[in-house]
This record gives sequence, C-alpha cells and structure tokens, in this order.
Amino acid sequence: MTQTSVGFEKVCKSLSDITLAAQIEKACEARAALSGGDPSELQNRAAEPVDFYPEDFQKRQWDLLSKVGTVVIDPVLAEQTNGASSKSFNAATKIKMSPLSGAGLFRIGEDGRLYLITKSEHYHAPLGHSFPGYALIERARGLGITNATHNNTRGWITRLLEERLVCEANGLDWEDKAGLERVLGSEDPNVLNRVLNLETGSLAAEAALKMILARFYRPQEGSETPKFEGKIPVLLVVGNDEGGPHANYHGTTFLTQTMRGMWPEFESRMELGNLLKVHPIRPNNSADLDAAFQEFDKGDFKIAGFFHEIIMMNFGARLLTKEFLHKAYDLCREHDVPTVVDEIQSCMWAPGFFLFKEYGLKPSFLALGKGFSGGEYPASRILFSSAFDNLPQFGALVTNGQEELASISYLITMTWAKANAEITSRVGQYYQDRFEKFAEEHSGLITGAEGWRHMSALRFNELGAAKAFVAQLTEAGLDMSVQTYKADAPPVVLTKIPLIADERVVDFILDRMEAAIGTLAK
Repeated sequence: MTQTSVGFEKVCKSLSDITLAAQIEKACEARAALSGGDPSELQNRAAEPVDFYPEDFQKRQWDLLSKVGTVVIDPVLAEQTNGASSKSFNAATKIKMSPLSGAGLFRIGEDGRLYLITKSEHYHAPLGHSFPGYALIERARGLGITNATHNNTRGWITRLLEERLVCEANGLDWEDKAGLERVLGSEDPNVLNRVLNLETGSLAAEAALKMILARFYRPQEGSETPKFEGKIPVLLVVGNDEGGPHANYHGTTFLTQTMRGMWPEFESRMELGNLLKVHPIRPNNSADLDAAFQEFDKGDFKIAGFFHEIIMMNFGARLLTKEFLHKAYDLCREHDVPTVVDEIQSCMWAPGFFLFKEYGLKPSFLALGKGFSGGEYPASRILFSSAFDNLPQFGALVTNGQEELASISYLITMTWAKANAEITSRVGQYYQDRFEKFAEEHSGLITGAEGWRHMSALRFNELGAAKAFVAQLTEAGLDMSVQTYKADAPPVVLTKIPLIADERVVDFILDRMEAAIGTLAK
C-alpha cells in the first residue's frame, strides 16, 4: 500500500469566528442575564478556538486502518434488541453492522468488528463520525444558544446561514454585503436568492414541487390567480434507459414518489383527470428533450418543471453529462420552465459545495441537505429564485426546521470544507482515477466505472458477481452496497467516501478491492 498523504489544511475556529462576534457577545450577555453568570467568562468560552481535525485524531485514523474487518471488542449478545419496525425495514436491517460507536472514518458494529464507512453512512456523514470540529455545537449549547425555535422566530444563526448559502450559490464571498444585497434584490428566475429551512431532503424537493404547481393551482383560497391556470402541468423527470420513470429519486413524499413510478394506479388516474402528468426523459438523451417540448409545451399542456439530479446515486451512480443538462436548461429558459437540481446526494462533495456550479448551470431551485449538517441533525434546505416565491407561510414548513444548533453544524462543515476544497478535489480525482483503472483492469467482470470523484461506483456484468464482490468486501470491513431494490437498475457497487479520507485511505480501499476481485475471479 502506498504510504502517501495529501495532508489537510489546519482549521482552528471559535464560535465567534464562524458566526458573528458581536452577536455571540449579545448571546453571552443574554445567557448571563438568565443564569446569573459572568458574561465575560462566557464570551471567553465563545472566543476559544477548536481544532477541527487535529493531528492526533488523524494519526489515530491511520493506525486503525490496519484493523479494519477485525473483531476489536466482544460482540453484543445475539438478538438483544430487535426493535419493532416494519417488515420491509426489518428485512433490510443489518444488525451486526449497526454502530456501537464511531470516530472519523470508522464505526464498530454490534458484531464487535471495525468497519470503514465507505458510503459515508449512506451519504450524510461527509466528515465521518464524531468530527472534532462539531465540539463547537456543544459549546454553543453550553452558552444557552437554543435549538428550539419556530418559523416565526428564526434565530440569527439560521438567518446568517441563509445569507451564506445564497452567497455560495452565487459565487460571492461571505463578507460581500453589497453583492449579497444585489442578489437578494434580483427577480431573475435563475438566481437563487431565497431559502426555506426544512428537515429532510424529501421535504425540500416537495417544497420545490409545490411552488411549481402553484403556477397552475392556487395553494389556498384567496391566493392570486396562477400564471398557467387551466393548463395541464407536465413534470419532466430523468427516467431509465427504456423510457420508464423509475430511475429518479426526489424523496418519499407522495407526489414525488409518483414521479419515480410508485403508486402507478393513482398516477394514472391523476393523468386521466388532467391534474398532472409525469413524463420521463432517458438519461443524457437530447432527442427526448426536444420531443417532450414539442409535444407538451403547447395546447392544453404546459411543461411545469424539469427535475434532475446530477449523479443518480439511486440508479447506478449514473452521471448526467454537461451537454445534456445545458441543452435541458436552454430549452427550459426558452419556454419559461423552472429547473430543479436535486443535490441532496451530491452537495458538500463538490469543491464549491454544489456540483451544479462545476457544470455551469443556473437552476431555479436547489435542494440540499444531508452532507451540510454532517449527520448531526436532519436539516435540509430549498434555495430558490424570488420569481417563484408564491407559497403562503404554511405552504412549506416544519416546526423544527429553524434549529440554531443545526445551523451551526452547517457552518462548521462549510468552514472546514471551504478551507480544504483544493485538497479534497485532488483526493476525489485520485479516487475516481483509481476506480476507472480498476474497472479497466478487470473488464471480464466489470463493464466500467460510474459516478464522480468521491462518489464512484463499479458497474458489473451481472448482479450475482456484484453481490459476491460486496460480500467479500463486507467481510473485509468495507461498508459498500449493491443496488437491488430497483429491478431495472444496473448491477452497480456504490461507494461515497468521506471528505476526510486521504490518499492512503484510497489506496487501502483499492487494495481490499483487488483482494476481493481476485477471490471472485478464482
């Protein structure tokens, strides 16, 4: 194994550093007024920096690599607790791998074995477990910064985060107040300048859908007459290679499930009743785009919106091309159709937080979540243009969506990732290059590599081989998976390594993969 490491930029920040010092000072005064404590003592605590990813923590990560797959503690007694979930959830649960504890790139399962979290705990732990920088969350809690706020009392940290997300989406520095004011005042349908704070990616995607449908139907009595009242809305989604809708994934709310082929009878009746039509576009198929606009943007129909991911992690990690997406966006601009980029999967793994920026796209809506809060809180956001700010207060909200500590978790993750963007880009490219070379060298079993950088996957010739490969890797302590819940998905082995992984971690993963493919070939 090549013993190299790119090294990470040292980030030492305090609460005052990552937020606003003047506001933190007032928060300390308020806490002192409530507790009877000394405000200066609280302010000193707020100004005390934390090393986000200290060298001793990193060194321990490297030391643990050699123990991956081994039993490091006695296992939990068999079937000590089985829970009380549904049949489908119980069937999918792997109790032995369930975490007893985690640190950085690793977790120890109930079987006592050490696992490398090669999927970043299903995509929402980009900085791994117990990231030291998140100690600032507990420090904020100790200063009395409350997590329980409401939509009517959005706290200053959440409001600050909203501004910084708008800055990032528009390529502005966080301190560029004039630029921010200019962006916030824009009415361009392709400028992201509004934020709604929600809890899950499903709710973020649904909020975008609601704002799109509000151009066809009134959200409530007394709402303004919709722009396309009387027209039949047609939603364009990215489907599978056969033209079916099943490939996309925009959450688990009812209507977004119909967009990926669930509830087929309901969807058929909805279409027959001229309420809503879902029309799939084959991945990277420009001819399908042209045909859809020719057929459905005239007469009784109106294309209502184009929903897409960039990396379809729920469909074999298929990567949509820049050419295809730019073609779609050009057509949407020409026909007054809002675009929704769903980056629940890809956000935080791109150097500028959002993969759409790498593509040079200008979406009308951006769904983000998972990665930003680092697994500390369920906290998603929908960024959108003021041109679609058409919902009443209760149109898209959750009571807990404005949590201040969740917003701090965003700021911590963003601060470290921003400082290390160049380094994580290099590591991600190194990972992708090694994946592509591995696929090429084992073309008898593998037809190619999919995905992008940290989110790389292997496409196998057939499902049985992919399952056997993953079984070998699971035994070796690498948490990978094969997509089996979609019958039309290609047999792909999925990975999504944390941003805190360096080159030696990449080499370790590929060494284990070489061993597994060798056993499989025999």
